[in-house]
Amino acid sequence: MKYVKATAILPEKLILEIQKYVQGETIYIPKPEAAYQKWGARSGSRKMIDDRNASIKTAFKSGSSICQLSEEYCLSIETIKKIVYSK
Repeated sequence: MKYVKATAILPEKLILEIQKYVQGETIYIPKPEAAYQKWGARSGSRKMIDDRNASIKTAFKSGSSICQLSEEYCLSIETIKKIVYSK
């Protein structure tokens, strides 16, 4: 989160109104919920994990055992089960 000077971006009338409530303090103005991104959306981690999980499901359907997949992907047996049995 970066610091932005209010006088550089807000109209003077709005600054005067805000000063009725806060003077000389730092305030945080959150994004609207519609602007939030899901975890991993920006970095690409979510796509990478989704691709990995799809590969695990495909390998399981092709006959690989849960133990083999666990060792191959360095994940616990329980995690592999969650992936292959999820819809």
